[in-house]
Amino acid sequence: MEGLKGFWATYFTARAAPLGRVGAGPVAAAFYNFHPAMVERAVPACWDALDPVEVTVRRATAASEALRAACSDEALGELVAALPELRAAAGPCTSPGRVLGSANSALWASIAGRVEQRGGTGPPGEVAEAWQACTALREHRGDGHVAALVAHRISGLGAHLLAAGVAGVPADLLRDNRGWSAARWDEDLAAMADRGLLEPDGRATVAGRALHDSIETMTDVLAEPAYAELSDREVNRLYGAVRACAEQVQAAGLIPFPNPMGLPALQAP
Repeated sequence: MEGLKGFWATYFTARAAPLGRVGAGPVAAAFYNFHPAMVERAVPACWDALDPVEVTVRRATAASEALRAACSDEALGELVAALPELRAAAGPCTSPGRVLGSANSALWASIAGRVEQRGGTGPPGEVAEAWQACTALREHRGDGHVAALVAHRISGLGAHLLAAGVAGVPADLLRDNRGWSAARWDEDLAAMADRGLLEPDGRATVAGRALHDSIETMTDVLAEPAYAELSDREVNRLYGAVRACAEQVQAAGLIPFPNPMGLPALQAP
């Protein structure tokens, strides 16, 4: 993004922009699993280069362009057709305690118009709105995941250790892309081994896997309110539309596997 240097400066600026001109502390707390020093290298200096509102429009515009390049007209048509369900789901993301979900939900209704004002017409604006609504839902779920981690006494670094131990995500991929040193990684691994959650080599124990399952279950439960007003038919329609685009994004090779997010590849339904 013009005015910023490097991938991570762009990442922190773009994802934090819905919060406004916020400092590094709140961003590190909301993002949860990055070393605070990594956040501080980008925030708040980024706001001297770019206005947060402008960043959100640029991000939505870029996302719309990327989706239109990667996805077929049919898949994008299904996504736009599911906008009523997305709008119904994105609204409840403003619930208390959902910092990033609320910040992104507050933007989705106006994103389409802002993209159109930059030269786009109907479809680009609608795709941008769908993307922003999905982002609000993603961050709403993420807020709930952070709450579940805190409730289970798992730190941001501990979440990476547990993911590496359970899902087999390469430890160095998580560690190096979140700013943690090898020494700190080993120190927290030893502490989790003392809790009986990990083996000394980082593999999850039975107790560790059970804790991971409990955290994921709580995360799912905390995500449910966003979809409470949708019928089963509407949820299935929304899932089908989003999955169709996701499959084509994956096929286009835009996301590497494995990746620092720990995001698994889509499997056949």
